[in-house]
Amino acid sequence: AQQAGALPQLFEQLKAQIGLPMVIKAPHQGSSIGVALLHQNSLQDFSHAIEKCFFTQAVSATFWQGLDAAARHQWLTNLTDLRHGLGLPVVVQGTTYYTPLQLAQALDTLLEQQEQALLESPHGEAEVLIEGFIEGQEFSCIVIENENGQPLALPPTQIIKQQQVFDYRAKYLPGISRKITPIDLPQAQIENICQQCQDLFAAMGAQVYARIDGFINDQGQVYLNDPNTTSGMLPSSFFFHQAAEIGLDPSQFLTYIIRTSLAARTRQGKNTLALMAQLKQLDQAIAQASQAATKKMPVAVIMGGYSTERHISVESGRNIYEKLSASERYLPLPVFLTGPANAYRMFTLPVNMMLKDNADDITEKIAAWQQKPQVHPVVADIQKKARALTQKYAGQSQRSVQQLDFAALAQQVQAVFIALHGRPGEDGDLQQHLEAVGLPYNGSGVASSQTTINKYNTNELLAQHGIHVAQHRMVSQQAWQAPETLASIEQNFGYPLIAKPADDGCSSAVKKINNRQELQAFAQLMFRPQPGLDPAPCQVLDLKPSEEFPQKQAFLIESLIEKGQADHFLEITGGLLTHHEPNGGIRYEMFEPSEALASKGVLSLEEKFLAGEGQNITPARYAPTPQESQRISQLVRQELEKTARLLNVEGYARIDAFVKVMPNGQVQTWVIEVNSLPGMTPATAIFHQCALNGYKPYDFIDAILQYGIAKRLPNTTKA
Repeated sequence: AQQAGALPQLFEQLKAQIGLPMVIKAPHQGSSIGVALLHQNSLQDFSHAIEKCFFTQAVSATFWQGLDAAARHQWLTNLTDLRHGLGLPVVVQGTTYYTPLQLAQALDTLLEQQEQALLESPHGEAEVLIEGFIEGQEFSCIVIENENGQPLALPPTQIIKQQQVFDYRAKYLPGISRKITPIDLPQAQIENICQQCQDLFAAMGAQVYARIDGFINDQGQVYLNDPNTTSGMLPSSFFFHQAAEIGLDPSQFLTYIIRTSLAARTRQGKNTLALMAQLKQLDQAIAQASQAATKKMPVAVIMGGYSTERHISVESGRNIYEKLSASERYLPLPVFLTGPANAYRMFTLPVNMMLKDNADDITEKIAAWQQKPQVHPVVADIQKKARALTQKYAGQSQRSVQQLDFAALAQQVQAVFIALHGRPGEDGDLQQHLEAVGLPYNGSGVASSQTTINKYNTNELLAQHGIHVAQHRMVSQQAWQAPETLASIEQNFGYPLIAKPADDGCSSAVKKINNRQELQAFAQLMFRPQPGLDPAPCQVLDLKPSEEFPQKQAFLIESLIEKGQADHFLEITGGLLTHHEPNGGIRYEMFEPSEALASKGVLSLEEKFLAGEGQNITPARYAPTPQESQRISQLVRQELEKTARLLNVEGYARIDAFVKVMPNGQVQTWVIEVNSLPGMTPATAIFHQCALNGYKPYDFIDAILQYGIAKRLPNTTKA
């Protein structure tokens, strides 16, 4: 099939045998990598799909030489990303290239001498699998072994996609697809899916667990087309999503997987004595953990919120919850906060609700529960079948939805981890309520939070003390109406410039503005009277379909910080952790900053916080030699510490900045923003940075909590 002459005949045969549309797959890949959907009767599209699934790509001299530098960079970025292209390394005419730069140089040389070059992955496929397209609802079902070794299907999840192929991004990045558990079907059909998945599990001779994907059509016929004996284990994956429906949090489910895997290995008759000893040791630890739960410190993990950062807050909160739930010190209580801003409410969450897709999905589930507090019959039946398992690994930890005020919260927990970003977490409002009921919390105090949430006030204070910040100006809705405002901005700032909300973090609605039309579109969206977005300014600003844009009474204009006369210029993000000193002072532990690479000039939320998006290089690449790089790093960290002290930041924080290394060796650190409650998703750079200082993720979270507890609880030993 890889021979061009055979493709037309093969295509005709497949159309006659399978029909259109058809699905073309790389049979040995996972995570929907190497999958193409062919709709049109197009030999060219068929050829491209075959190339994709074989992990090969032909590049013509005409195509390559017609790309400018920016287009070549983007093409190479896509090609070397395994989700879209071949990944790395790439083989061209028998030579293997390990970096995009090496590949680009090779193509420059080869395509000067010949009309075409064939690029191949050394890990490509020898064959492709071609299937008919199934019209129907797509689902995924985790099947596990119960305590008696029998297969038990967990509630199957319906996948609602924004595109037809459930690809890598849709599987693992929150918010791109939507999961409904159990699948929205009559009870009998759901039970049929569960039974067929259990039957396939048994027929495969699977052990411990499997994820089985399939479709059900309008006639109720079930097609199981992709059994997986292992599963993705990111926070948003089906693996944890469905286990939560029977009451197991991620730590408990992983404990079950480890214990059941050990038991399965003992049945193979190899190294049995050692495996049995490990099994006994693990069983003792599980029993001890269950008994010790009553001695743990109850800690509320508050997530959600009502700002444009609420979804990242949920990701952070889940990560904090998972790390604390696996600890010997803390008993975390997931608490969801939702708007409106002037009357927000807090709810305790059962683990299955905490692991829903995003903040809006959780809000919907809470509202539905308040109207009709009952469990789906299929889920209730599976919970009953799994009761022995859940009692062993989860004990009595299952919770229901309960609305809380701050006084009630103080009755249930001894401390709070605020996982909110933006308002009402980073502005000091929530902290005031917690202090009123005597609850210690993570992060900075009220006054510092009130300063750092406002980027204009932060810039003003830092500039007064000699810290480099961008030229800045607040633009109110009233001022924008005056004709001279636009002319004044253009005269004093020029294009390009940066426009952003003054009181949101996480790069929410931060835009590089290149001309008057874009600035007018930005202001139109920021000052719109209704929540809905007008398509015209969205198109001007190239907003993503799901991208949110806040409504504000004012926004911040900043000059674009550029390289200028610097020899080297880079964007960095630096984390820190504070410690109590015996004399009552504070010691700042400044982490080695990460170099942040933005795809479009300004880092997006996804690039900052979600696995598979963006790139952070830790430590940052300041100079070619280690000695010079360390010198620059020390100066940068000194400036970041000065910034944190000026703002009275405590606990932990992330400071974003640009660094300019001048020809004379002078180092300038230009501070962009200070986040007093930085994102704590698994992929965020602050975990890379603290790891260089010897902190595992839980150790870092524990240090943050212990600092807050020691600061705000009397008679506590300071850590």
